[in-house]
Amino acid sequence: MKIAILPGDGIGKEVIPVAFDMLRLILPGAELVQVDVGYERFRREGKAMTEEDIDLVRSCDCVLFGAITTPPKRDYRSVILTLRSELGLYANIRPFKSSAISPFKVDFTIYRENSEDLYLGLEDVTEDEVRSTRVITKKASERIARMACKNPGLKKLTIVHKANVLKSCALFRDCCIEVAEGLMVPYEEMLVDAMAYNLIRCPSRYDTIVTTNLFGDILSDEAAALIGGLGLSPSANIGDKYALFEPVHGSAPDIAGKDVANPIAAVLSTKMLLEWAGKREEAEKVQRAVDTILQERIFTPDLGGIYKTSDVKHSLLKLIEAEI
Repeated sequence: MKIAILPGDGIGKEVIPVAFDMLRLILPGAELVQVDVGYERFRREGKAMTEEDIDLVRSCDCVLFGAITTPPKRDYRSVILTLRSELGLYANIRPFKSSAISPFKVDFTIYRENSEDLYLGLEDVTEDEVRSTRVITKKASERIARMACKNPGLKKLTIVHKANVLKSCALFRDCCIEVAEGLMVPYEEMLVDAMAYNLIRCPSRYDTIVTTNLFGDILSDEAAALIGGLGLSPSANIGDKYALFEPVHGSAPDIAGKDVANPIAAVLSTKMLLEWAGKREEAEKVQRAVDTILQERIFTPDLGGIYKTSDVKHSLLKLIEAEI
């Protein structure tokens, strides 16, 4: 198995090495290919990622990605958006499940359409006005709905939109309903503002949520608060051929280099990678190690603890070594 390792910027360079060392332990035969991409490289060399980098990533089976800084520059294209486009990663999957420290009892997954919406970057910019074009297509809406309907934990599909205002959302809603009905999947629909409210008020009622790119981005950050924070939130970007796994959090330049970043989200993203690759037993070992860390309250400062990134790393590796 060949895995591209892209730490990126900021704390990505601190949390991904934890996952890297864990992969070396748990998959000793895997080829781990490190690729330097991101804004820090852009500042050094004038390019955040080259065509050669993309070709190297394509030669791998999947990607483990850290975090990226995307400055508001017209000449800078987001690395993660580029990778999602180049690799055809149309489904962003973000699971949220209670742990020993979660303030709420939840177990749901957000399926976020990952290839269009406002994130296409179709903008007309003038001095006095910016017009951003939102693109929602039938093809993309149907395929994310089909992906959501495959969720092993599915009991009822919740389709989130703003169809009472936006015709683009009406198309998304109708496509999702058609897919759900065709697959005989129970469903409900909800306006995104009502969803934002109910996700806090009664999160335990949901198991599978499907929505558009922008709404999914916002709702999944909100959902992270239900399980203890962004430092515990993993994600997967899935396409027909490739997959990329990354923690939900950003590059956090304010704490970069201080050895205080929480590596758990990166570790759980690696667990998702192992599941995708069919390595169920290895994925379970990772989950057990994380559960033990949380039960023993080996917390970085974002969770109210006193431990450093390196402390969590050593504890995780020791737990996994004990199982090998």
